[in-house]
Amino acid sequence: MLPKGEAEHLTRVLRLSVGDTVAIFDGRGHEFLARVASAARRDVRVQLLSRIEPAAEPPVPLTLAQAVLKADKMDDVVRDAVMLGVAAIQPLITKRSEMTVAALMRGARRDRWTRVALASVKQSRRATLPDIRTPLTLEAYLNEPSPPLSLMFIEPGAGASVQTLAVLRDRPAPSDAAVLVGPEGGWDEEEWTAAQAKGVELVTLGHRTLRADAVPIAAISILQFLWDHP
Repeated sequence: MLPKGEAEHLTRVLRLSVGDTVAIFDGRGHEFLARVASAARRDVRVQLLSRIEPAAEPPVPLTLAQAVLKADKMDDVVRDAVMLGVAAIQPLITKRSEMTVAALMRGARRDRWTRVALASVKQSRRATLPDIRTPLTLEAYLNEPSPPLSLMFIEPGAGASVQTLAVLRDRPAPSDAAVLVGPEGGWDEEEWTAAQAKGVELVTLGHRTLRADAVPIAAISILQFLWDHP
């Protein structure tokens, strides 16, 4: 039985009916060819016919730790990051964020981002639904266990001692990694200092200052290229 929302999408938007075939996935990396066995408006049952080899996931599971952006910009970041293949998204509240963790939870933003992620998974034909994690403050995130490689992207004028992503060319790909991207206005000095003290590497995308919603897309694309083409 399909979830109610997917059942309604199948009958009302796709206008499929009994006997039609459709590709379905479970969000955990499995995809199947199925036939519609019964179809009412929000009650659809399908019969699995065969396995489909889903699109390959990136070789390095990547977590995007993204400072929550203003208005709907965060929706766009979630959509595009999921489309590019991230394994998880960790929303962060930083010193320059204009909301709190409590406000995000009251506004059910995590549920919204999960719906955005699901739509992006379907559009990009992934079979794995990334984990949209509970929002945390940066301090709380830095106190959690970290992956073998964590990169914090710093704007060129921040005054921090940073490296370019070119330093990763001569390193083997990590088993998993995280990228930390700040809010509009960038990271506070205390934040990048604290991150560096926890073993996070400070890196830059170059000499230009990019919009906060552009950084994660550029960073993910570059890292995946480096790790897909060692």
